Amino acid sequence: MSRHFSAVVLLAGLAVPAAGAAQAVPSAALRRAQQAYDNLEYRQVLSLARAALRERLAGGERARAYELLGFTYGAMDSILKAVDAFKQVVLIDPERQLDPNRVSPKAYSAFDVALRQVLLVRQLRVDSVSFVGGQGAVPLRFTVTQPARVVARAIGNGGTFAIDSGAWNGQVNLRWPARLASGDPVPAGTYTVVVDARLGQNTFSASQPIRVSHGRVDTLPSVASLPGYQFLPETEIPPQSWRPVGLAFLYTGGALVGTLGLESSSLGASSKRELGLVGGAALATGFVMMLRKPAPRPAAANILYNRLLRDQIARRNQDIAKENVARRQQVQVTVAALPK
Repeated sequence: MSRHFSAVVLLAGLAVPAAGAAQAVPSAALRRAQQAYDNLEYRQVLSLARAALRERLAGGERARAYELLGFTYGAMDSILKAVDAFKQVVLIDPERQLDPNRVSPKAYSAFDVALRQVLLVRQLRVDSVSFVGGQGAVPLRFTVTQPARVVARAIGNGGTFAIDSGAWNGQVNLRWPARLASGDPVPAGTYTVVVDARLGQNTFSASQPIRVSHGRVDTLPSVASLPGYQFLPETEIPPQSWRPVGLAFLYTGGALVGTLGLESSSLGASSKRELGLVGGAALATGFVMMLRKPAPRPAAANILYNRLLRDQIARRNQDIAKENVARRQQVQVTVAALPK
């Protein structure tokens, strides 16, 4: 920010663009007017800016000359003249904006008054969007500076299509379904969205080119599972059982009791030893049977659950197949805003 800019803000209450932001202009008078403005030589600014306007200036240069007049008249407290100058600015460049952080309150107020005294359609925006034909709309918005009768339409090789109309003022938000009276989407191609505003004898138009294209609607894939649900194993391993060891202890205990009861009988030592061996073998067999992994067995509850889950998946795939039939008959509409 230059020293001159700071001086203007502090002394005149008017913001001056930074030297680096000023564009080089071919008009010598306009260039000298900018330098005089930077030097706070307001009388010189008025003379040089008027001289520049008598030349054949490009649109941007002409708007800048009127803008210098507006800023200068604002600094000199000639508010009505500042408003008239800013009217010319917005008529040449309807999208012109002033930064309230860099412009004095006097100049900003004069610019705002000028906007409200001239019929303009500003800030026309058409959002790029993609949707299934008949199930969406194209958002567009604009600002009307005065209460006026406004008509919005799309014009292209495919025809002219009314978007909406009404008596509007200020910010306006519309939604265009981009379809014909039959329900079909508008033909693909390049269109221009035109917004016409009329107030008495005053009219103004703003436009935005767009491209409308058609495409196929993506079909849905079939499913093999449902979210949150999983198939369960249809067999299960029963828990380890102590029954074989218990039976072995029971048999061994019976054998020991029989052995003790026969101690005073005629059984020999070899017979007692054989009974002990039989009991030990029974205990070992029971222990081995206990450690053996049980054979899997059918899980009835899991089998029933899996059957119900398969039925639900089959029904879901049937619904998807029906929806895909309808999707193959639909059109994907894509609307893209083009550079102006």
